[in-house]
Amino acid sequence: MTILDYKVDFAVIFSVHNANPNGDPLNGNRPRQNFDGYGEVSDVCIKRKLRNRLQDLGEAVFVQSDDRAADGFKSLNDRADSIPELKKIKADKKGNADTFAAVAAETWYDVRAFGQVFAFKGSNLSVGVRGPVSIHPAISVQPIDITSIQITKSVNSVTGDKKGSDTMGMKHRVDFGVYKFVGSINTQLAEKTGFTREDAQRLQEALVSLFENDASSARPEGSLEVHKVIWWEHDSKLGQYSSAKVHRSLEVKMPEDAKEFQDEFYKLSPLEGLKTYELDGK
Repeated sequence: MTILDYKVDFAVIFSVHNANPNGDPLNGNRPRQNFDGYGEVSDVCIKRKLRNRLQDLGEAVFVQSDDRAADGFKSLNDRADSIPELKKIKADKKGNADTFAAVAAETWYDVRAFGQVFAFKGSNLSVGVRGPVSIHPAISVQPIDITSIQITKSVNSVTGDKKGSDTMGMKHRVDFGVYKFVGSINTQLAEKTGFTREDAQRLQEALVSLFENDASSARPEGSLEVHKVIWWEHDSKLGQYSSAKVHRSLEVKMPEDAKEFQDEFYKLSPLEGLKTYELDGK
């Protein structure tokens, strides 16, 4: 496999229909919003969804959700100790951090792509891995409208008990919104973690199908949809253009009264010599 030797930039356009794409725990789990009323989905949330998709695609992932743990390990420490070489380095008071980082990056896709901090209780070893894939938060194209409804639960927990009192709660959703996020792959960091061209292709596959197998009560099946993935490939390690200029070449605008995504909402300004791929979401 060939280490990625050309810079990559990418952008994703997706829509939200009657769902909560990323609740804010400091605000009653309402959909995240900035002070100007635009919706947000944090980069951490996006990376979580990417890890889940990469797992679905058969990649080994270090930071797994408890409900998606596919290897039986209950903690990151146990997962790291399952690799004999890593366990041996951890136990050595003079363990080689560089070797630990290299083995971890080779073993797990998300370490190779996003990086990871390895610091475990009872171990003197602390290792930081910087990953080549960086992702910005997703921001909505227009300010979002949030609908809040009160919900109740009225059930008996144990047979024979008197009817329990109704439990009240709140549920919030974005009626409709179009969001965009961007990212890049740094070749210098790709060389350090061993991130390959094949890994980049895998990331592209995960982006195109980002919300598949991601349903919940807050995000019903089909309520979040990827419409376009724009993928730019430079002809060198440093790239022909800055990431900022490349990302600005994609403009997304929509009418305030729009209720469905249309292809005319986005416009790409070509940059000379830059390979550009427009991929439909799945």
